[in-house]
Amino acid sequence: MSELTFEQMLEESLKTIHTGEVVEGTVIDVKPEEIVLNIGYKSDGILTRNEYTNEPGVDLTTVVKVGDTMEVKVLKVNDGEGQVLLTYKRLAADRGNKRIEEAFNNKEVLKANVAQVLDGGLSVIVEEVRIFIPASLVSDTYEKDLSKYAGQEIEFVVSEYNPKRRRYIGDRKQLIVAKKAEQQKELFARIKEGDVVEGTVKNVTDFGAFIDLGGADGLLHISEMSWGRVEHPKKVFKVGDTLNVLVKEISGNKIALSLKFDDMNPWKDAAVKYAVGTEVTGIVARMTDFGAFVELESGVDALLHVSQISKEHIEKPADVLKVGDSVTAKVVDFNEADKKISLSIKAMFAPEPAKEEEAAEDTDAEVVSVDIDAVIAAQDEEEATEE
Repeated sequence: MSELTFEQMLEESLKTIHTGEVVEGTVIDVKPEEIVLNIGYKSDGILTRNEYTNEPGVDLTTVVKVGDTMEVKVLKVNDGEGQVLLTYKRLAADRGNKRIEEAFNNKEVLKANVAQVLDGGLSVIVEEVRIFIPASLVSDTYEKDLSKYAGQEIEFVVSEYNPKRRRYIGDRKQLIVAKKAEQQKELFARIKEGDVVEGTVKNVTDFGAFIDLGGADGLLHISEMSWGRVEHPKKVFKVGDTLNVLVKEISGNKIALSLKFDDMNPWKDAAVKYAVGTEVTGIVARMTDFGAFVELESGVDALLHVSQISKEHIEKPADVLKVGDSVTAKVVDFNEADKKISLSIKAMFAPEPAKEEEAAEDTDAEVVSVDIDAVIAAQDEEEATEE
């Protein structure tokens, strides 16, 4: 029996491998786009980035290191250059398919980072299995721009599993809906009318703002945003603002909110500040044909009637006043029940009582004088006629 050469003995000591076989290898070299493994065969195995993962642009030096061991699947025993082509992702995908199937059957909640944002939804990868989440199943509300989810870890369930067609569909919406339903139940059990709660501005409209209270939205109507006037909600709030709001009313699943807290009510001590006879200064807030409304403070307006603007006759307030003007006037009427205050500039210049009497006497004397002269003139005319 002839002696075997060293090469023959070495070759016989090495195992044989076949396409599709799962083998274990040891990493002997790593490059950003390629891993070289010793698989106990006469040729080293090559594992490219594309066969390692479905995630694009991964630097392989950041995920494995020399000396690591890993199981891989043989794609091709000889690639034409004497090298063995390997795959890790396909082996992982085979195992991943079983993992996804279990998750689908058990309605398990999975977590994964968003690998890609597509026109029609999001793509995530679970154990090398790519799962598509349609835009309609990303959230409980329509989101036109999904770019904010890029790279974000999200939770979802597998709503469709079809390995033959490689169709795996994820659903995030049902988790959000279920979570909000639970939060809503907890919220309504916790809050009551009169409570002050924290919320986040979710949406701003022409008539108010919707505040997310954590489980349900409440409406903060424009009329409840301030004791004063609010020109437009968007000038006061923006989406994302956090604020403390008063629960004004709960009706079924509807919550009415307010920022008009009692301790900030400007009418609380208005009877003292704006008692009849008090001189006040305010800013003309708006004009009408019959008068001007003067803001004395935020939430307290008073009417300056056109007849009370000046001692002289004025056709309309706009002839002498404009919005933004500062005016000083006297309070001539205060109605706390209806929250109405009437002002008068004329009253500021009213004569003192003594002077009023003197003026009345002068007027009477003048009238008497006029009457006597008239009588004398009439008599003279009568005498001249008789002559």
